Amino acid sequence: MAIVLIPLPALDFDPTEVSVSWSILHARGHQVLFATPDGHAARADDLMVTGQGLDPWGGVPLLRHVTVVGRALRANTDGRAAHAALVHDPAFGSPLRWVDASAVVADGLLLPGGHRARGMRAYLESPVLRQLVVDWFAAKKPLAAVCHGVLLAARSIDQATGTSVLYGRRTTALTWSLERTAWSIARRTRFWDPSYYRTYPDGPGQPPGFMSVQQEVTRALARPEDFVDVPADAPDYRLKTSGRARDAEADRRPAWVVRDGTYLSARWPGDIHTFAHAFADMLEGLSLC
Repeated sequence: MAIVLIPLPALDFDPTEVSVSWSILHARGHQVLFATPDGHAARADDLMVTGQGLDPWGGVPLLRHVTVVGRALRANTDGRAAHAALVHDPAFGSPLRWVDASAVVADGLLLPGGHRARGMRAYLESPVLRQLVVDWFAAKKPLAAVCHGVLLAARSIDQATGTSVLYGRRTTALTWSLERTAWSIARRTRFWDPSYYRTYPDGPGQPPGFMSVQQEVTRALARPEDFVDVPADAPDYRLKTSGRARDAEADRRPAWVVRDGTYLSARWPGDIHTFAHAFADMLEGLSLC
């Protein structure tokens, strides 16, 4: 059995990326611990759980429960079921504090994502978490990151080299194509909050997508080609890149994950079953060495 640590923001984590990963790791016999800024239980992005608030009438109390766009963009059945189970997990309800996480003897570190700026910026900008990631890479212990979790890794600078811990590694992350598609939908349907899907909107004079996850992560790498998107000749390319198909226990075809040594990355919630099983495989394989 491996012990896996999952740091979370106080609120707005992606329910699928956290809950399905927890469910799969737990089912495979691993212990999962959580850490939050203050040691209180984290809250998922409620829009991603319910879908309410993603339609043009999402601000109208009597109509909020009617979801159309929200039904398509929210967590799917697997994600919502896993989240409903996660909130009853004792470890989730009694997390560590971020500042105490470095003292935990854990075997793996998993960095989930989420995009809502309200809660995610504190997580992505935390010096405590960045140092935790630097120390984890230095110890050469398994680390997995998905979506905006890869951005946290990219921003973690090893002071010995002055470069990101991802410098010289191959990775994927939330692609600009996926981020742009969701943003283009939500900024019209959730018109009163047009930046909901952009944690960091582009600034004045910056080209489109400059502050996207893909472009910021790429700037931290040794070579642009070290950001690995789905190649055009990959099997099931259209399924993997459509932004509509998500993987499942019985269907891994839509997923795309990239492994580089003890580092594993994925793009978005649609990769999560494959991502979590690949991380469990990594932990179990190393435990046999």
